[in-house]
Amino acid sequence: MRRDNESSVSEFILLGLPIQPEDQAMYSALFLAMYLTTVLGNLLIILLIRMDSHLHTPMYFFLSHLAFADISFSSVTVPKMLRNMQTQDPSIPYAECITQMYFFILFTDLDNFLLTSMAYDRYVAICHPLYYTTIMRDELCILLVAMSWILSCVSALSHTLLLARLSFCADNTIPHFFCDLDALLKLSCSDISLNELVIFTAGTTVITLPLICILVSYGRIGTTILKVSSTKGICKALSTCGSHLCVVALYYGAIIGLYLIPSSSTSSDKDIVASVMYTVVTPLLNPFIYSIRNRDMKEALKKLFNRAVISTQ
Repeated sequence: MRRDNESSVSEFILLGLPIQPEDQAMYSALFLAMYLTTVLGNLLIILLIRMDSHLHTPMYFFLSHLAFADISFSSVTVPKMLRNMQTQDPSIPYAECITQMYFFILFTDLDNFLLTSMAYDRYVAICHPLYYTTIMRDELCILLVAMSWILSCVSALSHTLLLARLSFCADNTIPHFFCDLDALLKLSCSDISLNELVIFTAGTTVITLPLICILVSYGRIGTTILKVSSTKGICKALSTCGSHLCVVALYYGAIIGLYLIPSSSTSSDKDIVASVMYTVVTPLLNPFIYSIRNRDMKEALKKLFNRAVISTQ
């Protein structure tokens, strides 16, 4: 195929969510409400952690970065989806599509690494409580977050540069509500074997290995908890891990549903539903999980509310 026929794509068409046209307005309002709740809820977490000195601990340091990542994660896809639903214009320019894909991969990988860092923090807190302050120093926490950002950027950049070298033919329709890497590769008329190899390698590094680390950490935590004879001690240990476990289950449950469950005739719709779960629903639920199940966060929220009431009097 000649070069001038290959790179002629200047924009892509996002088919969006599989919903009827008459239901667009209702779903648009629903997703707008969910997005605003996600942003405000996670901003509230960041504000509480910054203002309350009792929350200046490694666990909440990681949580504040996770909240920021969740805001950014949803902001990469949801505003564009809402705009397309409102304007009925499904097109997205080539450069914007590639940029969206880069940041989507970046914040997906960042979530993986931050959840792993939080699991390690809980492992040290429960399995080695006497050495917790010695191990989880500020320097180590900053290093873990910095490495999470660096590895995520490298992973996202590698996928983006490899995709940018590909050529696209006449078909520019993406059966998704955002520029998904897998969907873009299917549209390419170039050799994508190197892209697939990098996807497999990076997937092992940024998804499989963090998940194994989380499972090993909680396996050790579970063994330690079973050795505790006091029921009160068991409840206290579980309360410190419950919120994180819920978020891990939601996040990796959606990823497993998207990538590991065998495809069927409705695989496209299944992929979209799973993507909505971890791009919209999981970031939305995180603030509620950490505020409802976490006593420290509830106390900080109560203090902030009382301070606001006093200031208005």
